[in-house]
Amino acid sequence: MNTNRPVPLLDVPRGNAPMREEFLEALANVIDSGRFLFGPDVKNLEEECARWSNTRFGIGCASGSDAILLSLMAAGLREGDEVICPSFTFFATASAISRLGGIPVFVDIDAETFNISPAALEAAITDKTRAVIPVHLFGQCADMDEIMAICDNHGLVVIEDAAQSIGANINGRPAGAWGHFGCISFYPTKNLGGMGDGGMIVTNDEELEDRLRLYSGHGMRPRYYHKVIGINSRLDSMQAAVLNVKINHLDDAVSGRQKNANLYHELFAQSGLSGEITLPEAKYGDGHVWNQFTIRVHGGKRDELKAFLGERNIGSEIYYPVPLHMQECFRSLGYQPEDLPETLKASQQVLSLPIFPELESEEVRIVVDGVKQFFAMTQRRAA
Repeated sequence: MNTNRPVPLLDVPRGNAPMREEFLEALANVIDSGRFLFGPDVKNLEEECARWSNTRFGIGCASGSDAILLSLMAAGLREGDEVICPSFTFFATASAISRLGGIPVFVDIDAETFNISPAALEAAITDKTRAVIPVHLFGQCADMDEIMAICDNHGLVVIEDAAQSIGANINGRPAGAWGHFGCISFYPTKNLGGMGDGGMIVTNDEELEDRLRLYSGHGMRPRYYHKVIGINSRLDSMQAAVLNVKINHLDDAVSGRQKNANLYHELFAQSGLSGEITLPEAKYGDGHVWNQFTIRVHGGKRDELKAFLGERNIGSEIYYPVPLHMQECFRSLGYQPEDLPETLKASQQVLSLPIFPELESEEVRIVVDGVKQFFAMTQRRAA
């Protein structure tokens, strides 16, 4: 094993290289057609994403962030409405709420899965609560059976943030098929990543599909007649053409991530580091699609381990170092860091390791060896 070999956190060119000719052909077809918006490539991708999500409709939009924003608009969010969401997530989950005059209500996570705690969600419901945004973080579904039971009982809109989790499922029922809306991102780092920004909303509700299309096109119907104040959020044909190529390989990409996750678990189980790190849990088995492989590093050593790996050209990243309830822009909401103890602890411990589908077994072994070397060094130092 060449332990000096660099291991990137993500290698987008390596993943795209085998499909290069397919991409060029698909893009050339769009160029020749001149249908850069509303073309057949977009319609095909919408249908494929709906199929992957086991829903009736897919509605393309400009980004995963816009997918959440449009869902809230279509749900009729009003100023002062409360929307419950986790604090341990990317900023887009909550920013859409605030942009529409809603109030994000941040709740804690389950310590094992990093996903929203159903008990914390239920405890946060008030008479002002309009919606809930469970996030399927790192490629694993939140506990949707329990979440849907709670939300149905209280008459709440459910917007699944599946930005990282197309294809994730619970016993075969996919992310996006549980709530009123499912929001997907095609940012290049995602499991189904494009060559720029793009997003998709999936739904089973025909009325919601119609409203989503209305709001995403300036609220215009027919042309130059505006029924509502919408936004301009379209998925262009060039991105859709690329994604139509990649979605045909998504099964293999998911299998590659799962294979690498299994190897990490096997090697770390043999490493004797169970007291130093905690491995991520696949609560629903093969339903986890591993957008990230996120370990917990104990003893306050996370940042030191990250630096150690970086010195050896081994990629890693912290998702997320500052929870949303601790962000400056949400300070007016009045949260204290310790209000969400599991979220705070996760932000201080998590470290994501390379997991992309094309990662080779030797590279996984290099990463694990690097982690072992770090803890061997710290133990010698402490002796």
